[in-house]
Amino acid sequence: MTDDDQNDNRIRVLLADDEKLITGALAALLGLTGDLTVVAEASTGPEAVAMARALHPDVAVLDLQMPGLDGLAVAETLHRELPGCRTMIITSHGRPGYLKRALEIGVRGFLPKTVSARDLADIIRTVHAGQRYISSELAADAISAGDSPLTPREADMLALAADGSSIAEIAERAGLTAGTVRNHMSSAVSKLRAENRHAAARMAREHGWI
Repeated sequence: MTDDDQNDNRIRVLLADDEKLITGALAALLGLTGDLTVVAEASTGPEAVAMARALHPDVAVLDLQMPGLDGLAVAETLHRELPGCRTMIITSHGRPGYLKRALEIGVRGFLPKTVSARDLADIIRTVHAGQRYISSELAADAISAGDSPLTPREADMLALAADGSSIAEIAERAGLTAGTVRNHMSSAVSKLRAENRHAAARMAREHGWI
């Protein structure tokens, strides 16, 4: 078997993280494994999607929070457009609601950024083989936190409020009346026992519910 044949059998990995030092270091370490090769390093969500479309990696390792699109939005896009690409989320924010959302959209790996390069390589192999890996620590946090008390519509309204938008602006973006938006907001604020919609949006984001 030639060196080119061996390289063709490697698991092709895309790394996406806005901290370039992290992606560079991981790429170098994963490249030493012999069976993994990093084919792309992205620093934003849109860049990760574009690189995946062009290179068709086997596994995409995605930071949860990136400029442009977060890791979950990127994963959802890749599942729709590149079903052969397995996705993994790495995060320094152990917000339990994100785990549930990740599983719902088909993410195969969910782990903290504290994972070692050696363990990351093993997890990439596991995910590539069609299995799932969920950090026990993050899973325990998700179980203890419970499910979101928000309805899907309430969560949508809080997500639109997260940037400080007014009721009128949210209504226009959502295609709803101001009164309907106000009712959803009031219900969400009450459920979360928040001072106002902006505090409720922050609380929901901290729990990974939006």
